[in-house]
Amino acid sequence: MHQGTAVLVDIRDPQSFAMGHTPGAFHLTNDSLAAFMRDNDFDTPVMVMCYHGNSSKGAAQYLLQQGYDAVYSVDGGFDAWHRHFPAEVEYAFER
Repeated sequence: MHQGTAVLVDIRDPQSFAMGHTPGAFHLTNDSLAAFMRDNDFDTPVMVMCYHGNSSKGAAQYLLQQGYDAVYSVDGGFDAWHRHFPAEVEYAFER
């Protein structure tokens, strides 16, 4: 459990996630949703990241409807993160 710590979820497609994601991000998909909900308490703060910060709003709303207390959409999404913190990106392959 991630009690007392916010969890960052990335809802981008698998290829985009593999090409670069925020360190420690959970890749949230329809297939991984049940595992995410099993492993994270409803009082765990959740930050949702997408490409530009638009799709994450809908995903954040969905998680709120599922019972999570504090869910936030990351403004600017991964594009903004990569622009501001280029050294803070993990890759699924060697660059």
